Amino acid sequence: MRTRDSLWLDVTTYGPDDAPVTVFLAHCWTLDQQDWQYQVRDLLAEHGHGIRIVTWDHRGHGGSSDVTRAGARIELLARDWGDLVDHLAPTGPLVLAGHSIGGMAMLELAEQRPDLFERVVGVALVATSSGDLDTVTLGLPDVGPLVRSQIPRMLALRSMTLSRRARRRAPITERLVMRTLLFGTPVRLGDVALAVEGLISCPGATVVGYYEDCLRHDRATALQRFAGIPTHVLVGSRDVLTPPAHARVLAEGIPGATLTVAPGAGHMLPLERDALVSATLVGLLRPYAGRALPDDAAAAAAAPSRGVAS
Repeated sequence: MRTRDSLWLDVTTYGPDDAPVTVFLAHCWTLDQQDWQYQVRDLLAEHGHGIRIVTWDHRGHGGSSDVTRAGARIELLARDWGDLVDHLAPTGPLVLAGHSIGGMAMLELAEQRPDLFERVVGVALVATSSGDLDTVTLGLPDVGPLVRSQIPRMLALRSMTLSRRARRRAPITERLVMRTLLFGTPVRLGDVALAVEGLISCPGATVVGYYEDCLRHDRATALQRFAGIPTHVLVGSRDVLTPPAHARVLAEGIPGATLTVAPGAGHMLPLERDALVSATLVGLLRPYAGRALPDDAAAAAAAPSRGVAS
């Protein structure tokens, strides 16, 4: 999809255009739509052609256009999301899921487009926050925000001084950051490799720009927009980026929200606890999904349609 400011978003859809419900899955910072690979698999296995799934790479991530450091802003992620809904699901019920910065973009979307939330029938806020991220210590000694801010700047410097090929050949720093700060236990090496590849593929402007904007993120007032919508808040007990205390703020600010703390898990819940996240989405979609087709027809209907659409 071409954005209002002439960037391109890499978008993938699964399922028929006229499915009775559409689920939008917004990924985390420095990864791409593969963040949701297990959920796409599980939702298609459960609901087949009875749903439509939309995943996309945020601007500055994956196969979408690069952004400047100043242009790496959550408000623009939300604007893109609203335009995606207008383009791909202009009518019908919606289920929205956001992981990390994807969840922050959902809060901003609620502020920008309250009209869309009249159609939202389910929400999953996964390892995310409504604000105060400048107080998070990342599990490190309280050495202050200046020292902690050097982590994304170090990663950005590597992206500017070393080629992607060189970093893929020896991703020592990227693997250390991902394994230490983003994952809990147990962990699958393939999931860490996926996260490392996403980080290596991100330009320095994406890494630093979105980090800086996350520190400015303050959207607690948006929580009132979710009143009356079935909402699940998921967090890992060992998440040091968006800790359980931030999840509790979300759950307490949304009447009726369900809070689930996954023991031992870190920040990458769609990968680390894929069954938990998938089951949450399956449950939210079940009342609205259509009947499943026979296996061969369901497979044809669920085949992804990937690329860009103006």
